[in-house]
Amino acid sequence: MRLFGEGASTLCNAASVLLGWRPAEFWNATPAELALALIAPGGSEGMTLEELKRRFPDEGYNNG
Repeated sequence: MRLFGEGASTLCNAASVLLGWRPAEFWNATPAELALALIAPGGSEGMTLEELKRRFPDEGYNNG
């Protein structure tokens, strides 16, 4: 089982790398704001979930 903190840490790191957000900006954002920030300008979709998984793999995470 994956712990909430591990997932949040991964998302916080992704927001820092992709958006330039500091931890406080990540924690103060709603899920909808994070999703909106990841959408590219012009209305096209930003990174897909598959692209995020490829760029930020869950090292040591076991699905079973």
